[in-house]
Amino acid sequence: MRIKSIHAIPVRLPRDIASSRGTAGSPTSLAGAGGYRWSTAYPVLYSVNFETALVRIELDSGLVGWGEAQAPLAPEVACSIVEHLLRPALEHEDFDGTLERIGALWDRMYATMRVRGQNGGFMLDAMSGVDIALWDLAGKMADKPVSALLCDNPKTRIPAYLSGTSGSTTQERADFAARYADEGIGLVKLYYENDWSALLAIADGLPGAMRFAVDALWHLPPGQAIDMARELDTRNARWLECPLYPEEIEAHAALAAAVRTPIALGESYRTVRELRPFFGIAQVLQPDLGRCGITGSMQIAKAFAGEIVPHLSIAMGPQIAAALHLAAASQNCQLCEFNPHVLDTANTFLKSPIIRAAGDYIVSEAPGLGIEWNERFSSLTSL
Repeated sequence: MRIKSIHAIPVRLPRDIASSRGTAGSPTSLAGAGGYRWSTAYPVLYSVNFETALVRIELDSGLVGWGEAQAPLAPEVACSIVEHLLRPALEHEDFDGTLERIGALWDRMYATMRVRGQNGGFMLDAMSGVDIALWDLAGKMADKPVSALLCDNPKTRIPAYLSGTSGSTTQERADFAARYADEGIGLVKLYYENDWSALLAIADGLPGAMRFAVDALWHLPPGQAIDMARELDTRNARWLECPLYPEEIEAHAALAAAVRTPIALGESYRTVRELRPFFGIAQVLQPDLGRCGITGSMQIAKAFAGEIVPHLSIAMGPQIAAALHLAAASQNCQLCEFNPHVLDTANTFLKSPIIRAAGDYIVSEAPGLGIEWNERFSSLTSL
């Protein structure tokens, strides 16, 4: 069979920023006007909308696979890369659904921009969307779930951890987490804005059986980072995520050496080459499937001796499903991120929802990613 067509679809959906604050994709309050606004906690833009980029690949047999690139800002950019660079490189190419062929096409996409910007940013995001769609096709061709292509005995359930807490007060945020603890979730990630005492107060207000991790959003004050992290040591925090700017290798190493709380990194990086300098510093790596693809994420999982916990932010069905299949297939992965707002939005467009039962995700055993769109999906695209 051959690849008949590749199309990318930018998605932009309205969302309630106020109710999403403190959760994945909307961790801080925003300032300014317009669709993209500055975080009030650190210098980065967020969208007021739910934004992502979908990829559709059709074979000449009529079989269709779906992928998704992480695109929290300007999804049109990743889509333009798919349309103008990756489609000409892959359309009409043979595709037999083997892992070797997927790897060869990954290398072919990577080569389109070699020495011109092949190793990061929007380029890898676009490649990842295409890669996920290829894996979806491979699973459908083999009549197996993607997880069964990645390993011989995949897990069928993945424990979920709660990503963020909604609420306008410390007590409301602790109560938000407690509701999910009652459902069987044993871990919550708290986002640091600029009030460390408030974050610790939420942590101290959690149910006794619920542990917490902290996402520092890359902006712990360098001179105070060690002392702040040591306060997490005393509370047995599960991990400290993204404590400093992502390019600061030496500073991360110094922090990791000074504290007991494991350092978690990954969402800012897209290849195993980028992450290798952090091996030995981070004890938890968090590849984002919409930035690393299934191919790149498996390379990371196989190369790293520590724990793998896929990063999940704004995402629709293909990206969430890809993360679950990676988690199911990786021996060193026992958790996957869960954001109620994101999962609810994704499930709105699926015939069969991605299921969370008590504290676990249920990994689909349908062929490919297990994703099938419902009639509402036509409101996003005419494809």
